[in-house]
Amino acid sequence: MGKYPEVEKKMNKRVDELNDELKTIRAGRASAQVLDKISIEYYGTMTPIAQVGSISSPDPRSLVIQPWDVSVLKEIEKSILKSDLGIAPQNDGKVIRLNFPPLTEERRKELVKTVKKYSEEAKIQIRNIRRDAIADYKTQKKNGEITEDEMKTIEKDIQTLTDNFIKEIDDISESKEKEILSV
Repeated sequence: MGKYPEVEKKMNKRVDELNDELKTIRAGRASAQVLDKISIEYYGTMTPIAQVGSISSPDPRSLVIQPWDVSVLKEIEKSILKSDLGIAPQNDGKVIRLNFPPLTEERRKELVKTVKKYSEEAKIQIRNIRRDAIADYKTQKKNGEITEDEMKTIEKDIQTLTDNFIKEIDDISESKEKEILSV
């Protein structure tokens, strides 16, 4: 952590959130993380699919969800159909299979747009964190707690911090786009 641990902590948290969001975007291979945002109603509570059964990947293009309680199979199936996953679940009465078709060029382009959207939202939030932090320091300057020179240094340092986090977001985004576009 640098001179501004609170600012850095908030920016790091946002980058971590972006990484979590991008994990839910499937890029060619089957990954249990694509199910992270899908929940079912289980005993009156919205529960992530990963908490009601085991998820395995028998091969790179499929996932198998085996609930501990088979009575939730229909609920899991409905939740997957309602999600934006775009895959029809196959329910055999014991497990649900998800077969991931190879991504079409059109679907890859849609996914890249989604990555760009998530990245842009993250950058906006990083800039908002910068704006709020500088506003806090301006209030301190107005109250005579810091000098004009200290304020200029603080603004420069926080801008550098912001630039570094924006670059990190760009790198993460670029890496995910390459992953999606590689056939």
